[in-house]
Amino acid sequence: MKTFIKIYGPPILKSIKALEKISVDMPEVCIMDTPIQLTMGLSEYASPYGSGEAAFNTPYNVREYFGEEDIPEERCSSIISNSGESLGEYDFFFEWFKNPSMEEVTSLITKIDEALRPLGSFYTATTKK
Repeated sequence: MKTFIKIYGPPILKSIKALEKISVDMPEVCIMDTPIQLTMGLSEYASPYGSGEAAFNTPYNVREYFGEEDIPEERCSSIISNSGESLGEYDFFFEWFKNPSMEEVTSLITKIDEALRPLGSFYTATTKK
């Protein structure tokens, strides 16, 4: 299942960045593959593991992007959805590893509210298969 987010902004890009950061503390979800590499300014990113690696194929690069040094390595490998990106009606999605309970969806919505409130963005959330 996925929770799709439609953002009514501006600032759309800042809102997407805020949504991405929510996933770091929510191991129940992964996020869509947004234009993360473009926001880094490069299509490829150099790391201690070698240069020319894609932005999210090493734990170092995931931690560097999110600015979180304490993200567990296993979380680094599961933070980006294998579904890739999604263009169309929605701006962003959270993909659930298992069907979420109402409590889990409510928790996600609370985190989205907290993340977007300072930016002044509004949104709708739709959870579906």
